[in-house]
Amino acid sequence: MNHFTNLNTLTDTEVMGLIDQAISFKNGTADIPTQKMTVANLFFENSTRTKSSFQMAELKLGWSQIIVDPSGSSTAKGESLSDTLKTLGAIGVDAAVIRHRQTNWYVPLLTDDSGLMPILINAGDGSGQHPSQSLLDLMTIYEEFGHFAGLHIRIVGDLSHSRVARSNAEILQRLGAEVSFAGPTAWYPEDFNQFGSFVKIDDGLEDIDVMMMLRVQHERLSEVADEQFDPASYHRIYGLTRDRYQRLAPQAIIMHPAPVNRGVEIADELVEAPKSRIFKQMANGVFARMAILSSVVEAKHAVTN
Repeated sequence: MNHFTNLNTLTDTEVMGLIDQAISFKNGTADIPTQKMTVANLFFENSTRTKSSFQMAELKLGWSQIIVDPSGSSTAKGESLSDTLKTLGAIGVDAAVIRHRQTNWYVPLLTDDSGLMPILINAGDGSGQHPSQSLLDLMTIYEEFGHFAGLHIRIVGDLSHSRVARSNAEILQRLGAEVSFAGPTAWYPEDFNQFGSFVKIDDGLEDIDVMMMLRVQHERLSEVADEQFDPASYHRIYGLTRDRYQRLAPQAIIMHPAPVNRGVEIADELVEAPKSRIFKQMANGVFARMAILSSVVEAKHAVTN
């Protein structure tokens, strides 16, 4: 992998290799790459989990970090993202971890032939992809069940604005899971029909293996839609209530990419309930991102040798 921008561009073998590597890092059985890199983390949107998780992964790998605050960088003066990245490459930065509000921000950069572009790692692009979150989700599911084929996975909530939903729906369907979607009809993208079916949240809850809840992304809603949003009504109609939790099978697990709006997507007392794997997902994020970072080191080393 010269860059890591979309998990769905990888083969099934490559995806499973990353999952195995992440689990090996978690178990302490994987070797830390001896080749070290210098990385810049550029987050043009707010982030706690993804940003700190990448930073921790970089520390565990022994990487050096260049601190770049986008709000105080030359992009605030009108410099293009491309020129910012080539500047970092020119001063010796090997890789850039980037979250950006623009969907597909990385596409025009992948064909840059200046020789200055650092390795690009997508930490989330608008409503497009969130490949590192998708990998940690896959890791969490695989640790739990040991396979994907035949699992019933339901993704619920703000589907139209969620890069997590789009990343996960495609790869899970490709790996053999049976994917279904639920939530407000207005927030259901019709192109999701290629990955699964749109159902009512209460349909067949007893058969679900993974209940994946999504955050309502207020920052991407129109001003009118956000003003009209009723948290209590949303929770009653589309949230994981205590009654819905009790209908889930004993082996079922609950997931959420976080941050969680307690009492909206999930009842407050269920966030850390026995079936919840939400904080396990966060812990797994460090090891999944170590696997991503180490894979680009291997790719760069293979090219230069």
